[in-house]
Amino acid sequence: MAEPPDTSVDRRGFLRGVAAGAAGAASPMSAHPHDHGHGPSHDHDHQDVPSDLTLRTKALESLLVEKGLVDRAALDALIDTMEHKVGPRNGARVIARAWVDPAYKKRLLENAPAAIAELGYSSGQGDHMVAVENGPRVHNLIVCTLCSCYPWPVLGLPPVWYKSNAYRSRAVIDPRGILREFGTDLAEDVEVRVWDSTAELRYLVLPERPAGTEGMSEEQLAELVTRDAMVGVRKVSPAPTGGNP
Repeated sequence: MAEPPDTSVDRRGFLRGVAAGAAGAASPMSAHPHDHGHGPSHDHDHQDVPSDLTLRTKALESLLVEKGLVDRAALDALIDTMEHKVGPRNGARVIARAWVDPAYKKRLLENAPAAIAELGYSSGQGDHMVAVENGPRVHNLIVCTLCSCYPWPVLGLPPVWYKSNAYRSRAVIDPRGILREFGTDLAEDVEVRVWDSTAELRYLVLPERPAGTEGMSEEQLAELVTRDAMVGVRKVSPAPTGGNP
């Protein structure tokens, strides 16, 4: 009796099989990796082939959707909530508390993990965090040049542009150029400090409190604070921007 042909597929064969279908949905890097018009633009070439991990993730997602176990719209809504609302709202409350409570601000700058934990936000990733304060003569910018290390407990999911090769390289080489592309044009006498996050140490920017907000409550102030301001690519506007970022 003849043996049936071997139809097993190894890991690499599986990845090759799903590559064509997954590549289009995997958001590969292009000359403009951002999904919004205000992020950094650049002329560099980037990786056009999604990583194995990206392909596996998209293949799994497609399978779950096909089987009716996951609703793609609900999944997209969940990711959007984590990236733009839940996570950044935690950080916004930390910043607002620091603005209205000088003693809390002092604790935040001296021991960020402990101060953040006072408001109920903590995780393994937040145990090694430093808060850096913006001022009239100093502006701080956060980047991770190696990968995408990010203060998840207070900012949620990292945005696409933060993980891009363009941002990771240019934030160090040309930080003022990056800031201008986000609409932040600093005076020449303002020092720009770039902080490189790692797996062991993450950073959170304490933005300047905007003028004209002296009569606002802590809750109202929190509405002003955006994710981008806590990364350092933008300043806080005195008028609400309609949510994070």
